[in-house]
Amino acid sequence: MSIKSLFDLTKFRLTLSVVFSSFISYMLGFKEFDIKVLTLLIFGGIFVVAASNIYNQIIEKDLDALMSRTKNRPLPTNKISVNTALILAIFLTVIGLVLLYIINPKVALLAAVSVFLYTSVYTPLKLITPLSVFVGAIPGAIPFMLGWVAATGEIGIEAIMLFLMQFFWQFPHFWSIGWMQNKDYEKAGFKMLPTGKKDRSTTSQILFYSIWAVLMSIIPAFNLTGDLFLSIYGLGLVLIIGLFLIFYAVKLFIKSTDLNAKKLMLASISYLTLMQIVLLLDKFLR
Repeated sequence: MSIKSLFDLTKFRLTLSVVFSSFISYMLGFKEFDIKVLTLLIFGGIFVVAASNIYNQIIEKDLDALMSRTKNRPLPTNKISVNTALILAIFLTVIGLVLLYIINPKVALLAAVSVFLYTSVYTPLKLITPLSVFVGAIPGAIPFMLGWVAATGEIGIEAIMLFLMQFFWQFPHFWSIGWMQNKDYEKAGFKMLPTGKKDRSTTSQILFYSIWAVLMSIIPAFNLTGDLFLSIYGLGLVLIIGLFLIFYAVKLFIKSTDLNAKKLMLASISYLTLMQIVLLLDKFLR
């Protein structure tokens, strides 16, 4: 098993980006910094997210072979056997959940729910209904609340707000990918777009959820979310970043092309990363 194959199997870059959300929310939530908790969170998170990605590829091995985007993954090409992948996934799941449990049981429970929903509900639903994206948005949003729960031990309004920020963000992000890759997804029978096709209703929903994603990110500026607070300067920066996301969603709505979908996808990645960084800087600089 080569390092490259292992990285591809675990979707390592994606895994790191997901765990980055947990790191940010831990930094937002802590009152007394604890390097042990942060280390457990990062490694536990990496193991659990990597395991979820492996389970997903095991389940979709034959379908991945049908799509240009995924046909060269380690399982369809037999670079790694299914049995090896399954053993690795189980090992990473157990170790990851144990590390997170050491922090506190709530963190481990949230992570376990995330793995279950992603692998046992979202993955099979992709073949049945576009509503799979709504289900998938739940495990996709849990990491951004996980760090706060690790830091505070509580699932309060702050953790729920962080969850909602990342929950609504996922729709413009994944639907823009679904738009670009629609033909490839159709080969495997995946139903990823909200209407099942590239139409005006789909772009309307992408725009709608883009606006909601931005709205969720500015709510902390109005003293409604407990210890999660955003200053007037942070509010201004988040709004500017958010307007770029909405701008590209509007562009896709007006001119529904693959190029505009790609621009929105890139804008969504930039938006999430910059929004999280602004929240973090705002905490320490205000």
